[in-house]
Amino acid sequence: MTDLVLGETHDGVTVLTLNRPEKLNALNYALIDRLLAILDDIEVDDGVRAVILTGAGERAFSAGGDIREFAASVALGVDVAMRDFVMRGQRLTARLEAFRKPIIAAVNGIAFGGGCEITEAVPLAIASDRALFAKPEINLAMPPTFGGTQRLPRLAGRKRALELLLTGDWFPPPRALELGLVNEVVPHAKLMPAAIALAKRILRHSDLAIASILTAVAKGLDQSIADGLLVEAGQFAGMVPTADLREGLDAWIERREPRYDGSWTHISRPDEARRASLALDQGATTKRPFMLG
Repeated sequence: MTDLVLGETHDGVTVLTLNRPEKLNALNYALIDRLLAILDDIEVDDGVRAVILTGAGERAFSAGGDIREFAASVALGVDVAMRDFVMRGQRLTARLEAFRKPIIAAVNGIAFGGGCEITEAVPLAIASDRALFAKPEINLAMPPTFGGTQRLPRLAGRKRALELLLTGDWFPPPRALELGLVNEVVPHAKLMPAAIALAKRILRHSDLAIASILTAVAKGLDQSIADGLLVEAGQFAGMVPTADLREGLDAWIERREPRYDGSWTHISRPDEARRASLALDQGATTKRPFMLG
């Protein structure tokens, strides 16, 4: 049986390729389940620090859900369709959105329906100039079901999103860039190099800090600013006992490149703590205790 998701890892970056090119990488149930299982493995694999998600072949990133399979579920009634299709697809996009390692979509072709919803859900995306986007679910007399009615308005604004959702019209990469759906549009031949370069720019930094930022944004985005600030403060509090935060501060003070090890350890040597505290205090303008906020 052909692998539905191909994986290849180099220098801490795993490239995952949706592998149904003969079906324009349509998201059938088995492919979604396989991708979810791989993400579970990657999350606990210290050798993988970032993920690039793309599609096999020259035509598509993903043309969306597998309509024939979905239609069979619909024929069995609401409960089956909700369980097999809607919940499965929403589980995938929620997983991508909340993943604690950076995921970059390299959109190499058609990104319709569920393929567009994956692009909306991942933290970062780069599009080939050959890419094409659409929200065509209305052509099937249904709304998007993998989160498209919720994420696209948050990215693009209510009126611009509704135009796309209600017409089903396709739109090109520059429009996707304008709407905030992708971060960059590049010539097709430079798509994967651009995605890898973006991953490497991120991975210069602490894995723990990267995870804390991804989590703070994912959890706080749909909350009030006050509640979002509590999420942000909580992520900072989680970094305080880490060796990475201490190393980042020390490296800045000593004007050198940091060397992160990702360990969760308190400073145990009082002399080290005093040295760090004194160095940080050199920039203070008053004798009053320093307080956050």
